[in-house]
Amino acid sequence: MFAPSRDQARQFFFDTWRKYQAGSPLAGLETVAIEVILLHPEYHGMLDKPERSAERDYTPETGQTNPFLHMSLHLAIAEQLSIDQPPGIRTAFEALLALKGERHKALHKALECLGETLWRAQRDGTGPDAQAYLECLRRSG
Repeated sequence: MFAPSRDQARQFFFDTWRKYQAGSPLAGLETVAIEVILLHPEYHGMLDKPERSAERDYTPETGQTNPFLHMSLHLAIAEQLSIDQPPGIRTAFEALLALKGERHKALHKALECLGETLWRAQRDGTGPDAQAYLECLRRSG
């Protein structure tokens, strides 16, 4: 299982953005990451200045979304959809997409469900509940 540190995850996004801007070829997960980055122009300025944002903390108390967590959740959902894991996520997401009508809106609903599922697992000291996750996706329409 790939489990990068906070610094490694952030550096991955900085490097992907830098390579994209330089016109360098992207490989592997970078090709998915750049799609996510391009969906979020509000993060481009932050990615342009790694020296200012690499160490920054984003907490719920400040009312700011953690852009690195947000983009990482996008990557996680892209991977889940590509392999239909947990089984049924692809079908649940397609139904959500049909209701929302816009892929990015549907992805953000899925992000909320994934975030809630991961938060509950962390809080309870258990693994993520795949069935609760899928049920959340089904209810999100």
